[in-house]
Amino acid sequence: MPNPPTDNIFIITPDAQINMLLDRVLKALGYTTDVFQDWTSANFQIKTNPPGLVILGEKLKDATGLDIAKELSIQTPATPILLLVAQESPEILKQAMRLGISQYLLLPLRVEDILSAVQDSLAQAKRRKEWTILQVKRATTSLERKVNELETLTRLGHSITSSLNSDSVLSTIIEAAVELTDSEEGSLMLIDEKTGELYIRAARNFSEEFVRTFRIPIQDTLAGNVISSGEPTVLDEKAPKKIKTSYLVHSLIYVPLKLKDQVIGVLGVDNRTTKMPFKEHDVKLLTALAEYVVIALENIRLFDSANQDRNKLETILKNIQDGVIVIDDNHQLLFTNQVVLTAFQLPNEPLQGRPIEEVFNLAELLALVNASIPSLYNRVELSTPDGRIFNAQITAISGIGQAITMHDITHLKKLDRIKSEFVNTVSHDLRSPLTAILGYAELIEKAGPINILQRDFIRRVQNSVQNITGLVNDLLNLGRIEAGLDTHREPVYLNQLVEYSTDNFRKLLEDRKIRLVVFPLDNIPPIYANPLQMRQLLDNLIDNAAKYTPPGGTIGIRAEVQQTQVILQIRDTGIGIPSAELPFIFDKFFRASNVDKAAIGTGLGLSIVKSIVEAHQGRIWVDSKIGEGTTFTVVFPIAEIP
Repeated sequence: MPNPPTDNIFIITPDAQINMLLDRVLKALGYTTDVFQDWTSANFQIKTNPPGLVILGEKLKDATGLDIAKELSIQTPATPILLLVAQESPEILKQAMRLGISQYLLLPLRVEDILSAVQDSLAQAKRRKEWTILQVKRATTSLERKVNELETLTRLGHSITSSLNSDSVLSTIIEAAVELTDSEEGSLMLIDEKTGELYIRAARNFSEEFVRTFRIPIQDTLAGNVISSGEPTVLDEKAPKKIKTSYLVHSLIYVPLKLKDQVIGVLGVDNRTTKMPFKEHDVKLLTALAEYVVIALENIRLFDSANQDRNKLETILKNIQDGVIVIDDNHQLLFTNQVVLTAFQLPNEPLQGRPIEEVFNLAELLALVNASIPSLYNRVELSTPDGRIFNAQITAISGIGQAITMHDITHLKKLDRIKSEFVNTVSHDLRSPLTAILGYAELIEKAGPINILQRDFIRRVQNSVQNITGLVNDLLNLGRIEAGLDTHREPVYLNQLVEYSTDNFRKLLEDRKIRLVVFPLDNIPPIYANPLQMRQLLDNLIDNAAKYTPPGGTIGIRAEVQQTQVILQIRDTGIGIPSAELPFIFDKFFRASNVDKAAIGTGLGLSIVKSIVEAHQGRIWVDSKIGEGTTFTVVFPIAEIP
């Protein structure tokens, strides 16, 4: 007799004699048994040590056999159950079948019936267990394959996003295609834009010579059909299909590479020696990998394009004549071109990442960068160590930081100095003859009687000479300011100066019906300045506003303190200045094109104002709109008074 199973058998019946009989028979056959007369005791044991087989009585003291079978089917569904019945009953047998009871034993018991029922039940349970294990293995194998596929796709995704090495990324994708489809070879073919032919961009298990020389037309080829139709092609025939001379395959998959609804190439795998057919699942996998290929190619194209644009931009910035400095929000250098390196005599070495304060030791430049209110110090003139003068402007760049552009104005400064010297010389030499002309004009009337017409001519000569004299005086005054001859400085309160200047203009403004509004200036701290020049500055700005503000308009004067600066604004509701002419408004002799030609003026007032501002280390700019008015903003530092 073969070795019996080692499964433990539970005997659960209320009859002690039946239990004894079953116990003896089963132990004699080599089985181990546990005997119970009630369900409660058996149930406790089943929870800790599930049996291999249960022989169950039809009725117990605390439950029926069918109720117990129902509960056992929930607790241990794989355990076979033998139902012990006193007599056959179709209804009981029907319920037993529904509950999954494998066999039944009919009283009186016979040894051969017991042996047959037990062996059949255990054998059936073993077959079910083996079948379940087989199905689990199959499911596990399938699940492992899917997990491996997902892991491969995830790895490819990371590879595509983390690497821009086209050869490495595309080779990885082709290897994955061959691995996931259990194929022999894989290839990635792209369209050559020049010839219109397909060439192999990446391959697996092809010779280098074959890859290098492979070229096929799109017309009348399998790959060409995929490109034309935009749909995958699956080849699976008993006879090999000739793809190209010396290239025979038994099975093959080609899927299109689509970029924005345009097919740019083909991804394929094949079996050349084995006759292993491909499945629909392989087509889906290859289609997913084709999308990875397109993403990788597009990423590489975009990177190459961005890199080319960046190189072009760097080349432009390095070779333009203006200096360029780019810093991030933490004031660390991102870029400096050659003009800046030369101007500041810096070593030709990488400066990226270094703080700007560490590289440039120029107070004006650092003040431009560190200004908390960029609009106040968005421009500054810089004198560099190589002797040049630059007009520097700072601009905020969202998401990057700030860019400082430096325009070389050395030649302009030189020309301006030569012009100023010439004008000063000519102006000085004109004063004596003008004085003589004016004196002789006044003596004409004393020399003898003159008629009315002659008197009118004399008045015109006198007015012209006085106008020219005023112009000469302005030029000489401007020359003294620009030359820095008047260096006298003292604490000056703007509220007092504004009061003196407005008193002089109040009668004129009332006659012209122009409203003057002066905001409180009592809390403005003093600035260290020349009082006469500050008075001249205010007079020129108020006079300029009065000239070009029509009757019924308003002139407003206000000042405020921001950190270490005093900001003075004079605003009018006059005719405004054309936007194209704003950059020239402070030039000598410049007058806006929309000014009435009859308006009296030399075109030097605003030049004098700007020279005074710059002589006091200040800044001035103008904002204006045609028909709405003009605002002059002057900024003076609150310097420590010595």
